[in-house]
Amino acid sequence: MGFSVSGSAAIVFAGMFIGFGMFYAATANSSEAVSDAREDRIDDALAEKNSDIEIKSVEYTNDRLTVLVNNTGATPLSVNDTDFLVNNTYETDWERNATVDGSGGTDLWLPEEQLNITVYRDTLPARVKVVAGQGVADTAEVS
Repeated sequence: MGFSVSGSAAIVFAGMFIGFGMFYAATANSSEAVSDAREDRIDDALAEKNSDIEIKSVEYTNDRLTVLVNNTGATPLSVNDTDFLVNNTYETDWERNATVDGSGGTDLWLPEEQLNITVYRDTLPARVKVVAGQGVADTAEVS
């Protein structure tokens, strides 16, 4: 009776120790993931709060639509993460002719810089909309 009770108690305690170790590891990893997600949410909210754009002008001349958009926020924006809509229709390949302060081929759109979007349309559109990466947007009528 002496060894069987001691041996079984040792096995039970070893199992409890291993089980607690697995439970602690899973709980710690989950807690860390939740904490990281909260920090990311706070960072995204701050970036959205500090982001703003303003359509400065929209002109349509000889089948050419030119839109000038200012980054009036404090956050740098990405040209590739910016969407452009004409009459509620998503435009593709507009980045090819886009320039930031006269410089083409750049993805970085810093605060106080101007994005120049030029697309060619057969008909006069009614309005345009520009949406930046953090979800900030501006809409303007075409003159």
